[in-house]
Amino acid sequence: MQKKIHIKKGDTVMVITGESKGQQGRVLKLIIDSNRAIVEGVNMVSKHTKPNAENPKGGILKQESSIHLSNLKVVDGTGAPTRIGRKMDEKSSKSIRYSKKSGEVIK
Repeated sequence: MQKKIHIKKGDTVMVITGESKGQQGRVLKLIIDSNRAIVEGVNMVSKHTKPNAENPKGGILKQESSIHLSNLKVVDGTGAPTRIGRKMDEKSSKSIRYSKKSGEVIK
């Protein structure tokens, strides 16, 4: 059984520690086996590439690198970073995520 993670693809998150502290972005990809995520515009690194069909000149490209999930917090509708809680929905009997700060449901 795998551990439930508090972040999903498409969530808006804020970096709470590290070199990119304070930056916000949308989660592009989750790497569940290593507990990491790739966030849009956060943790940028330079990658050296050889010339190929996609990039005929090659050179140095800037791209996002993965960041550990423990360094991220989900941003709720008010724009503040918050912890995530789970509760059962009465209508559909499914688990829903909600903001522990404001109490609103996170889609």
